[in-house]
Amino acid sequence: MKVYISLDMEGIAGTVDWDQERTDRNMVRKYMTQQVEWVLEGIQESGVNLNIDEIVLADSHSKGDNVFYDIASLDDRLHLISGSPRPNYMMPTLDSACDVVFLVGYHSGIGALHGVMDHTYTSCFHKIMVNGRLMSEALLNSAYAGYHSVPVGLVVGDEALRLELMQPDAMPWARYVTTKTGLSRFAAKNRPPAALRLETIEAVRSVLESDLKTIPLYSFASPATLTIEFQTTVMADVVCLMPGIKRLDGRTVEMTQDDYKTLYNAREAIATLAVSVKGL
Repeated sequence: MKVYISLDMEGIAGTVDWDQERTDRNMVRKYMTQQVEWVLEGIQESGVNLNIDEIVLADSHSKGDNVFYDIASLDDRLHLISGSPRPNYMMPTLDSACDVVFLVGYHSGIGALHGVMDHTYTSCFHKIMVNGRLMSEALLNSAYAGYHSVPVGLVVGDEALRLELMQPDAMPWARYVTTKTGLSRFAAKNRPPAALRLETIEAVRSVLESDLKTIPLYSFASPATLTIEFQTTVMADVVCLMPGIKRLDGRTVEMTQDDYKTLYNAREAIATLAVSVKGL
């Protein structure tokens, strides 16, 4: 049995703005690591622990250099993925051999009311949709898991993301642990660590001890169309140098692909190009 954990930062309890990384990055890293440790406790206390052969932890915030390698000493089955750039950005090495995905430290998509540090991959994106449906990182990454027929069993993040995922056309079936409730984009009411630890452990155990094959997959019909509205027109200018891009207006482009994995990686290439002209 193989468990895959994709770790982000903005949905972790104790984090409220990106300045925290500039003033005390080790504190932020500590909070991220702490949340992973609680997930590992849940795995180790679950009734299927002895059936688990491998745990993959993808450090998926920013450059993927947040979690210290020594976290692997907490469990001999733990493989840490670090660094960037890399294929399949927040879900590297995920394939059909995995049994379940946990999204940990995830946050709401750009524009969410009271979403703590709300964004979708990059501040260059003002809006991102697939097949006309507004997207968040959680949904786009879950669809990548669904592409490989792997269910997302658990999401740990802020309350605004929970509200997004509970929509009927999102992932209302996913077990959710709320870490904090946003008061504004850069303020939140954080849950006490003791309560959050216990709920995380219980949620992990519950998911792992359930019949994973009954968890629905989140996926898109093929072909899938990715639509991105940028913050500025120059971002669309440079992205239009990519093959397969269609421009809809000054700030909006779209791409259609039969293969979702191709579209998923194209989104990362688009972000990289857009960021390259961010200051213009």
